[in-house]
Amino acid sequence: MRLLLLAVPLAIALAGPWFVPEELVRDAPFTDLGLLGTDFVGRDVWHQVLLGGRALALTAVLATAGAYLLGALWGLAAATMPRMADEALMRPLDVLLAVPSLLLLLVVAALAPDGALVWIVMLVHLPDIARLVRACALEIGARPAVEAMRLQGESWWRITVGFVARSMTRVLATDAGTRMTGSLYLIAAASFLGVGVPPDASDWAVMVDRNRGGLFLNPWAVLAPALLIVMLAVGLNLTVDRVLKKAHHDRS
Repeated sequence: MRLLLLAVPLAIALAGPWFVPEELVRDAPFTDLGLLGTDFVGRDVWHQVLLGGRALALTAVLATAGAYLLGALWGLAAATMPRMADEALMRPLDVLLAVPSLLLLLVVAALAPDGALVWIVMLVHLPDIARLVRACALEIGARPAVEAMRLQGESWWRITVGFVARSMTRVLATDAGTRMTGSLYLIAAASFLGVGVPPDASDWAVMVDRNRGGLFLNPWAVLAPALLIVMLAVGLNLTVDRVLKKAHHDRS
């Protein structure tokens, strides 16, 4: 079931655009023409579903991966630097944490150029990831094994990246599933609010927003993209949990 929940929306998101005809016809808004009827401007809902997931999925993956790369480096640097440098690195992130994510999204989007949604989502995730990595690095760095490596004259890279970072991979992998889901919902919320995407874009979240006025005329224009977003998020979390449990059992 978990694989089905993940595979269906992921397959539609990645392969869907290949099955959409080059010339798209339009009809009257919210009719029953086609497999799922038409949307608020008369476009075929099924074609929009096929087109609307790729940008959402790719943006979420890029934003989450970029946030982990930057956040991991930030957290590791803060954990291994003197106290003054640690404070200088972490206090600006505390300011970002005090701002609600949607408010930060709207403020940064108003100042950022078009197409900056990936960077905005990265900025929203950065404080949490950096704090998580720093906390894990401080705990692992206090272990006797790390002290023994320091006494043996091992390099900073070998201790911090080779041992400390590798020791926290399970924690970060667990967090990644939740963080990816957060990226999906944050990007969907941004698209729903019209941030970072055109108002008539072929996007699942935009479809939910723009078609909600015709919910009782053609419910599939809203339900189909909303269901796919939920399936993708839930399927991803269940799959990550299953992989982590299997890895734990294999090690036991």
